[in-house]
Amino acid sequence: MDSQELRARKDLSADGLFSLIRKRFDTVTDSRPGSAEIPLGDALMAAFAMFSLKCPSLLAFDGYRNDLNIQRIYHVGRVPSDTSMREVLDPVDPTEIRPAFADVFRCLQRG
Repeated sequence: MDSQELRARKDLSADGLFSLIRKRFDTVTDSRPGSAEIPLGDALMAAFAMFSLKCPSLLAFDGYRNDLNIQRIYHVGRVPSDTSMREVLDPVDPTEIRPAFADVFRCLQRG
């Protein structure tokens, strides 16, 4: 296996794809005034984790707030509470999130 194949496999791993999503989420415009306690990228990745873990609700996901695996696997510094997640994510324009999934799709197509 050559180095290009190894890189492709690394990029297609869960960690590689989650890192790709995180990078794109970090570019989403944060409309909150001042410095936020929880970065928008963390809130977006926490929402992605909730979706990918198939949690039935924000309240159900709240049990994961202190789970170190969520922080390590999904690259989340601080997992917001269910109320904080609603407050942070409600004003986010969905068109700013779509490119993250287009990035993943492109990566999967190449792989």
